[in-house]
Parts: sequence; structure tokens; C-alpha cells
Amino acid sequence: MPRTPIDITVPDLSGKRAVVTGASDGIGLGLATRLAAAGAEVLLPVRNPRKGQAAITAIRRTTPDANVSLHALDLSSLASVAALGETLRGRGSPIHILINNAGVMTPPDRQTTTDGFELQFATNHLGHFALTAQLLPLLRDGHASVTSQISIAANRNSINWQDLNWERSYDGMKAYSQSKIAFGLFGLELDRRSQAGGWGITSNLSHPGVAPTNLLAARPEVGRDKETGGRKLISALSARGILLGTIETAKLPALHAATAADARGARLYGPSGLGHLGGPPDEQRLYSRLRSPEDAQRIWRVSEELTQVSFPNA
Repeated sequence: MPRTPIDITVPDLSGKRAVVTGASDGIGLGLATRLAAAGAEVLLPVRNPRKGQAAITAIRRTTPDANVSLHALDLSSLASVAALGETLRGRGSPIHILINNAGVMTPPDRQTTTDGFELQFATNHLGHFALTAQLLPLLRDGHASVTSQISIAANRNSINWQDLNWERSYDGMKAYSQSKIAFGLFGLELDRRSQAGGWGITSNLSHPGVAPTNLLAARPEVGRDKETGGRKLISALSARGILLGTIETAKLPALHAATAADARGARLYGPSGLGHLGGPPDEQRLYSRLRSPEDAQRIWRVSEELTQVSFPNA
């Protein structure tokens, strides 16, 4: 049976500047496409320039006059994050929307970055933490909306405080959960600190539900030569309209969280269907693992120490 199309209205974003990580394909490309179509200037920080250029071509296929540009960024490298921050701060243009969307999921074997961190923790959390800090003056100037993309995986497992880099006993799924819990705690603490310090930034969270995205596809760069069995099952259920979302619906919670007039800070937005796996976007209750302000402050302190990047005290 054909699905009933699900979509949301995006307000006019003319004069706004947006940054979307992970926009070279998948959900990120969908987000960048919608933001550009609404009139925003969209910056695409990408690791692979060939994929980035293909993304720009795809965006301009639907919006020929789209104002989009590529910028080099490898979120697993703190030097790359710092370089992008320096470039954008040098231009001095305010940023009005930041969607921290990029991520990696469950490499078959433990991998570490050039900075010595476990790959998922580094890319999904620490890289975005450092990027947001690097861009903070521009975000403040733009009274920005910051949306951080987490996952339903943040509703299971926990932070391995005694071994954040999983050096002693690597479990890919638990490490992925940790990265998304840490990232969610950061997004909530960012809003608290903005409110306390008068930064003028609104920070919230989104998750895409479950859909056949590229996270579990073949990704040689993380040691996965073919798509996982889980992705095959997700694709089959999604295609049949059974419970799960689609690539088209998976982007909507972040799009709503970042642009809707009624989207608020320190909230989580996800699909409203059964189990929050698919369906139209809506606010949902924070996952239990994200409700501790003490954990949020702790991960903030640890992240500043690990990245050597600081936010103002608030």
C-alpha cells in the first residue's frame, strides 16, 4: 500500500546562513537541499570533495539559484575542525542555523583517529563539540539555532566513564550509544549555558528514527565493505511502509527542530509514530540517559579537556 506523504513547511530563510555537517549524502543532503530551497545560504563542510561537489549539483538540480558552498572538514581531526573554525571566523559572517548531523556507526573493528580517540566518540561527539566552540562567536552574532542529531541508540547502554575510548573492551554498538548520549548531553548543556550566559543561542536535539540511511551502508573508510544485514532489513521494512521511516521522513525532525517557530531549546524532536521509529516530527520526552545535568556538566568538562577547546564560563 502506498504511503501517505509526510512533510513539513519550512519558513522563508532568505538572509540566513546555515551550516550542515554530513551534507554530502543521506539525511544531511536532504537537510541542505530543503534549507537552500527556503532561501538560506548553506555551507557544506565535507570530508570528501568529490561527494561534496555531487551534493551541490544535486541541490542545484532542484534549486538552480541555490547559494551553497563547500568547505573542507574532517570531524575526526581536531586540526581540521580548528582550520574550518579559523576560516569562517576570519570571514566574520554570522551563522543562524547549525545542524550537527554527521556521524559514523559501528565500525567492525575499533578504530582510532589521528588524535588518538575512538572513531565514533571522536566524530559523533568530540568533533561537533569542538566545531560548535570554534564557531561560537558567529553563532552568537546570528542568535543561532543549533540542532544536534542524536539517535534512538542514546536510549540504551551508557557512557563508559572509566574507558571513554574503549581501549580495554571494544563493543561497537555500545561505543556508538556512548557517542550519542554524550552528544545529546552536550546539546542540552549548550542550551543551559547559553541561557545562563546570555549567548542568545537556542540548542536542541533531534533524531531521525529508523530509516535506510547510509550509516549502515558499505563504507570502506570505516572498514565496512558491504551493507549490514540490519540495513537490508530496515530497507525492506521501510519500502513496505512497515513501522519505519524513509530517507525523506528521516530528515524532518532535524529540519523542524532547526527552523520551526515553535521549536524550543533543550528539547528532543523525533518521529511521532509507534516507538518513535517513523512518522511526522514532534517533540518527545528526553531519554532517561539525557536527564542528568550532572552528567551533562561532566561530559562538558571532559570534552574541553580532551579537545583543548573551551567555551566561555557561564
